[in-house]
Amino acid sequence: MPIKTMSEYWIISAPGDKTCQQTFDTMNNLTSKQHNLCSNYKFHIPDLKVGTLDQLVGLSDDLGKLDTYVEQITRKVAMYLGEVLEDQRDKLQENLQANNSPGPPDEVMPCRHHNRLKHLSLRHQRKHQHTHHQNNPLHYHPHHHHQLPMDIKADLPLYLTRFQWDMAKYPIKQSLRNIADIISKQIGQIDGDLKTKSQAYNNLKGNLQNLEKKKTGSLLTRNLADLVKKEHFILDSEYLTTLLVIVPKAMANDWLANYEKITDMIVPRSSQLIKEDPDYCLFNVTLFKKVTEEFKLHARERKFIVRDFVYNEEELAAGKNEMTKLMTDKKKQFGPLVRWLKVNFSEAFCALIHVKALRVFVESVLRYGLPVNFQAILIEPNKKSVKRLRDVLNQLYGHLDGASAGGHVSSADNVDIPGLGFGQSEYYPYVFYKVNIDMVEQTKL
Repeated sequence: MPIKTMSEYWIISAPGDKTCQQTFDTMNNLTSKQHNLCSNYKFHIPDLKVGTLDQLVGLSDDLGKLDTYVEQITRKVAMYLGEVLEDQRDKLQENLQANNSPGPPDEVMPCRHHNRLKHLSLRHQRKHQHTHHQNNPLHYHPHHHHQLPMDIKADLPLYLTRFQWDMAKYPIKQSLRNIADIISKQIGQIDGDLKTKSQAYNNLKGNLQNLEKKKTGSLLTRNLADLVKKEHFILDSEYLTTLLVIVPKAMANDWLANYEKITDMIVPRSSQLIKEDPDYCLFNVTLFKKVTEEFKLHARERKFIVRDFVYNEEELAAGKNEMTKLMTDKKKQFGPLVRWLKVNFSEAFCALIHVKALRVFVESVLRYGLPVNFQAILIEPNKKSVKRLRDVLNQLYGHLDGASAGGHVSSADNVDIPGLGFGQSEYYPYVFYKVNIDMVEQTKL
């Protein structure tokens, strides 16, 4: 029987051992191979520019806000795509794709940091990194890995488990702050465009729904234009007019027996049943124009309601044309809008995972110090093993932080030190962030 997994993934990081591969293997053997608590994947983060400690502390807080904002917009795009799909909403999940290519298999990726840098200063380390990239052009160059074409569609778990940094969109030569700004502007643009596009489409949909609503519902309120025919009316008469009257169904016989007596000057046997619904009947009646107001008044006293309606073929045709035009406009806009939403969902989701990568990087440097030496790991917990997995991870990494060696520190015990993640509601001795890929209904543990 297959083990149930969740829509929630965890990204953690731990300090590098002799090699980053060793860090991964130790964790993977304990959590996955020995106890079968989860599936683990290396989460590849490139050699980003570290900057100064002050910059990292300030950026850590800002990245938390950016994370929330990007996830909010990603979900907003997903939810609106569901709205637009309407009766095809069951196809929403298959339309939520990440269109950047999955990355290479783990074994292709070199260990991202080198322990021989352990005693170098920040300045020397950054100089080494620059030289290292010049001397090793294959290092993290996306075109040298065995990968799928950049326009390939990947479902969200595949994109996440084979995450590869998008060098073209988020150049790693830029500072961390600049990369965060690029993502913020990109998502702000998507948010603004979504507002404009959704408002235009919703207005069109609303107008169409109003017209459709008028074609259905009670005879008291619905549009009567598509129910009546020319022969139901006396037209172009100087003295006579035809009215449409709504009669409660239980009083239909009363109407037929007495309508000629409501006022004088009613044409005998001029009333016929045109339409009925569960509650009401629609009758016409012809009378002299001069008694119209008197007839309306006395009809209302008997609970017969005269609807305001003038038979005009040009106006009726225009109404039908408006309906046709709105339906045509909606169909025309549907395809491009769905395509835009799919593309921009992918953009937003990919940006969200890049923000998570930035947060892991910044938090790892702040916690584990310089030189940069940590292994980021993506964990897919098995549904029934979450608590046990937490215990095992705390046994493995509890020594990293004496204050929380016993495991999870509650938010009440947290001391909020900017940039060190202590203000989070969940704090563990290892760097930890959640990724929930259920973009429609956020599931909780």
